[in-house]
Amino acid sequence: MAYTVSSVLAIYFVLWWVVLFLTLPFGVRSQHETEETVRGTDPGAPVRTLMARKLIWTTILSAVIFAVAMVCYHQGYLNVGRLADLMGMSGMHLKLD
Repeated sequence: MAYTVSSVLAIYFVLWWVVLFLTLPFGVRSQHETEETVRGTDPGAPVRTLMARKLIWTTILSAVIFAVAMVCYHQGYLNVGRLADLMGMSGMHLKLD
């Protein structure tokens, strides 16, 4: 199966968002934890979100995960038949065109 540029970008885009949601909670300190409560805000609101750092780490991590997945795909470790076997669907007759 040959990937087009648009499908590779779409896969990377989805992976990037998943990794972003995984990195969002790291390093966040709430106002309650730091005792820097701003009047009129929720005590659970973050003091600093560190978004620039998280966006950089998200891009790096998703690029590494994507590169490993592409290498596995090109080596034949990651294909529909093998994934069907791993998920217990090998008895089903899948058309793999």
